[in-house]
Amino acid sequence: MTLMTIRLEAARGPDFPNGSSEHGYEFTAPVTKEGHLDSAAWAPNKARCTVTRFWGGHEQNGHLRHVGHGWRFDYREGEEDDEPFFKLDKHAIEPGAYLTVREMDGVERPFKIVRMEPAAP
Repeated sequence: MTLMTIRLEAARGPDFPNGSSEHGYEFTAPVTKEGHLDSAAWAPNKARCTVTRFWGGHEQNGHLRHVGHGWRFDYREGEEDDEPFFKLDKHAIEPGAYLTVREMDGVERPFKIVRMEPAAP
């Protein structure tokens, strides 16, 4: 397991016909050699598993959370602002792959993994 910093950018879709490098997320997560998030490694590292949501010049900071079999971004106490991933426990995390996030407005949007690198110590 290695803690990785992963950058997601909005993929092509109804809101962003050409995608958008100004809308997305950068987060830190424990990733296995096979490219899956490691829930066992997340627990002792959860304070380092942070997220920054960047959205057209605005930023919001929070944490990556593991809940049951799922993963979500969490910004404040309570679940009303949580942004869950769609079946992230089943998807490989690798550059060029696509992930779906259900954002705070309830809309599921596709994002492309544009960069992965080892997280700073």
